[in-house]
Amino acid sequence: MLSESEMGTVLPDAASNLDVPVLCEVSPSDVMVNSASRTVEDHSAEITEETNTEESQLDMFRSKASSPASGLWTTRRDGEVKLRLEQKGIGSETPKTVHELFQEAVKKYGDYFALSSKKGDKWIKQTYKQYYEECRKAAKSFIKLGLERFHGVGILGFNSAEWFIADIGAILAGGFAVGIYTTNSPEACHYVAENCGANILVVENHKQLEKILEVQDKLPLLKAIIQYNGELKEKRPNLYTWSEFMSLGSDVPDSQLDKIIESQKPNQCCTLIYTSGTTGQPKGVMLSHDNITWTSLSAGRYVRLTEATKQQELVISYLPLSHIAAQMIDIWLPITFGAQVFFAQPDALKGSLIDTLREVRPTAFMGVPRVWEKIQEKMKSVGAKSSTLRRKVAAWAKEVGLQTNLKRMNGASELPVNFRLARQLVYKKVRKGLGLDRCTKCYTGAAPITRETLEFFLSLDIPVYELYGMSESCGPHTISLPDAFRITSCGKEITGCRTMIYKPDSDGSGEICFSGRHVFMGYLNMEDKTKEAIHEEGWLHSGDLGKHDRNGFLYITGRIKELIITAGGENIPPVPIEDAVKEAVPIISNAMVVGDKAKFLAMLLTLKCNVNEETGEPQDDLTPEAIAYCLKLGSKATKVSDIVGGKDKAVDAAIQKGIALVNEKAISNAQKVQKWVLLEKDFSIAGGELGPTMKLKRPVVAKMYKDQIDHLYTDVATTSANPLSK
Repeated sequence: MLSESEMGTVLPDAASNLDVPVLCEVSPSDVMVNSASRTVEDHSAEITEETNTEESQLDMFRSKASSPASGLWTTRRDGEVKLRLEQKGIGSETPKTVHELFQEAVKKYGDYFALSSKKGDKWIKQTYKQYYEECRKAAKSFIKLGLERFHGVGILGFNSAEWFIADIGAILAGGFAVGIYTTNSPEACHYVAENCGANILVVENHKQLEKILEVQDKLPLLKAIIQYNGELKEKRPNLYTWSEFMSLGSDVPDSQLDKIIESQKPNQCCTLIYTSGTTGQPKGVMLSHDNITWTSLSAGRYVRLTEATKQQELVISYLPLSHIAAQMIDIWLPITFGAQVFFAQPDALKGSLIDTLREVRPTAFMGVPRVWEKIQEKMKSVGAKSSTLRRKVAAWAKEVGLQTNLKRMNGASELPVNFRLARQLVYKKVRKGLGLDRCTKCYTGAAPITRETLEFFLSLDIPVYELYGMSESCGPHTISLPDAFRITSCGKEITGCRTMIYKPDSDGSGEICFSGRHVFMGYLNMEDKTKEAIHEEGWLHSGDLGKHDRNGFLYITGRIKELIITAGGENIPPVPIEDAVKEAVPIISNAMVVGDKAKFLAMLLTLKCNVNEETGEPQDDLTPEAIAYCLKLGSKATKVSDIVGGKDKAVDAAIQKGIALVNEKAISNAQKVQKWVLLEKDFSIAGGELGPTMKLKRPVVAKMYKDQIDHLYTDVATTSANPLSK
């Protein structure tokens, strides 16, 4: 059996983003629309907004559109778009602003707890009424500080009640809420603040304040800085503590704020999400009030969230709020359904998340793949130290759990006796140990997750459901459900959203395109990029490659920008190869296929190592799991430096064997990895190889390790075998 202690500690670097889309010209003859099953002409009719003429309010949103062409997009900060309204169903819901959504929440859930923050050993709670009043106070203070209409309030810090209140307060005051990644350099902070025309910046602590002070002189529109945690180390003009800030607007009349609120329209921008910029400068994704309020309603209904008046949902806020996934899950879905949000500790991703999970026992939980992988690694590491009997019981229970859940996934409803026994002996204890004993909705998204990790949790009767979307789709587009999921599929479209596969190949794989009221307004001040992203008929191009199975489940098969085109002209998606190698060789942390315009594929590999909790930098010490793997091979290695450079023949041979197994399953010789090299340190955000959402920056890595890559291709004559690269 697995005891509570075997649940371990979560130590990931987390988050996620979905890269910017790529333009592909679409013609009806070149597309395959997801079955459910409308024709392309049906979709075109929907996109031209032929909606219910009886609703004059809806007509107003059409006539007021000020965007170019079809009116479906704009790049102007004060622009308006034509809403993608439908004649019936959830797509015909009357548009509303963020303020209207919040007012409804206060009316329905006013006395329910909304936000819970832990101070010392005590949870400090705020009701929805109190939450709303705090947001109004913040909005008045922003007005007092001179926040201009359609200008940014940048927020730089870890998740907290203050973050939420600053975000919504900025919107109510007529500005843009703009999250900034805490891992950003001063220069990256400057770019976002300048691009959004920030009048005010809200920072968590002195560490983040220093970044802003370094670039403050280059931000002429900046009027004030607010620090919401800790004491100010020095007094400066226009620098405020949170309590000072919240009292600034006390003399601003309600009527002044209400006038600004009343001027806001559902088809105007209220939030900017900046892409992580793995292939260039970040783009400001403009999300309208309707994008946010409609998506939260549709997604929440789709995953069957319950309203607080029936049974309150409990969630934990810990993923970076500068990303749309966290904002949708932590801010907007809870307001729509009256959920209670618990804030994790700032060191959540360094180990304390598991403690918060056990204490809160959420009803829904979202973890990016790295979170689930770290839990898996720790459980396996601790489980390996258990007694022989416990290991045998755990292995039996996991086999029963996997086979039973795979059958349930395919429609079987009967639960065998051995499954019910395993649930009592193992699964319930595992869930309790993880704090997931009342969690009915465990999700993963933002990056690819391996089949191995999904099957690991499925074997413990913890189905982890994949979802898929992007910043430009206001977060979710497809979601897996308990009664509708497939391993490695990211599910089916949320009600009211549609998918088109552009130019499918013989296998049915092509570029994934979106349509629906969740599609963003455009990129701020970037007309060319917006035209690339949104086709004239309104389809959003994701840049991702995917296909549907016969039951309508969507599978991601690659990314257009990541395709490697060999010297022989074959297009090769690298991610499936990389995932297969990591699965075949458990000591590998990161893998990157190279070989663009080359005669064969090669691979850069890194080993699993411990990470400095303060800086996030990879260390030389191998993880306990990696050391255990080495021992099984007969190796005494405990450090990365014990292995790289061909120093450990046993580990080299194991890597070679794993890659050979992957090569055996390759669909063509061009997709076989013929050379590889172990790098001296793992990839990291601190090192620059990974973006803030742990997405691999391929161009950066290729430049950083140019010498090693060049060396792999120096002796082409020896590549027919698979020589060990030193």
